[in-house]
Amino acid sequence: MDISVVIPLYNEEESIRELYDWITRVMKENGFSYEIIFVNDGSTDHSWDVIEGLATQDTCVHGIKFRRNYGKSPALYCGFEQVRGDVVITMDADLQDSPDEIPELYRMIKEDGYDLVSGYKQNRKQGDPLSKTIPTKLFNATARKVSGIHNLHDFNCGLKAYRYDVVKNIEVYGEMHRYMPYLAKNAGFDKIGEKPVHHQARKFGKSKFMGWNRFVNGYLDLITLWFLSTFGRKPMHVFGFLGTLMFFVGFVAASIIGVDKLWALAHGIPQRLVTDSPYFYISLTMMIIGTQLFLTGFVADLVSRSSQGRNEYQIEKTV
Repeated sequence: MDISVVIPLYNEEESIRELYDWITRVMKENGFSYEIIFVNDGSTDHSWDVIEGLATQDTCVHGIKFRRNYGKSPALYCGFEQVRGDVVITMDADLQDSPDEIPELYRMIKEDGYDLVSGYKQNRKQGDPLSKTIPTKLFNATARKVSGIHNLHDFNCGLKAYRYDVVKNIEVYGEMHRYMPYLAKNAGFDKIGEKPVHHQARKFGKSKFMGWNRFVNGYLDLITLWFLSTFGRKPMHVFGFLGTLMFFVGFVAASIIGVDKLWALAHGIPQRLVTDSPYFYISLTMMIIGTQLFLTGFVADLVSRSSQGRNEYQIEKTV
């Protein structure tokens, strides 16, 4: 099969059939063998009824229905479990992503050799409020810096193309769909490209995402992903280092206070009690926190070494 199209959706009953017709036309015009997988993320409207109707009339259509709303990442994860195409395309169901981009995305994967191609929304037909555009720019700038993928301008674009091996070797969880390129890079798929894509105006309903909330959640997810990818298998390296550093600074500070007190006593200089100095308690607190951080790293290392996935590595092929 050439292409699998995975479409997560939530309350998009008005746009599903039009999107299906559009995708089908593009596939037939280009002679692709394909499948369309709709993942109904707990919609409360008639989205599932529409999907069932399409699946009945077209064997290329498949559907996955969640009992409740879990989020976009779980929807993509379950969709990726089912795909069979050499190239996997993801897009949103609100008709803002154009299926006309599919042939070129497919070509970039198959002919140019990219592992992942991310869309870069151009020609936006409806002006987004500052509450969405400003957080989005900050989010993408931060993601580029942390991930080291400097050629992407829009990490969160729903329109992406993946090589089959990529979606089968990455785990999308929580709200990590924002960082699919980063997840792919961490799994060893580092040929990542970008394609400017046409951005359609929303025809039905309203956006399900708010700008500042998305930025805050995205920032926290990015920190989590960075920490897990950097220190997930060696937590002692970060906790142990910070703990040792804090304990050392606290110990040196306490020693200075003690030496100063002894010097004053030896020379008969009156001086207040060590316990009357706030610096003594600051030093003591740093030593305690440093010890706790070190022990946290030690325990985290034990947990990491005993986890089931401690020796799971991505192997491209064997002979």
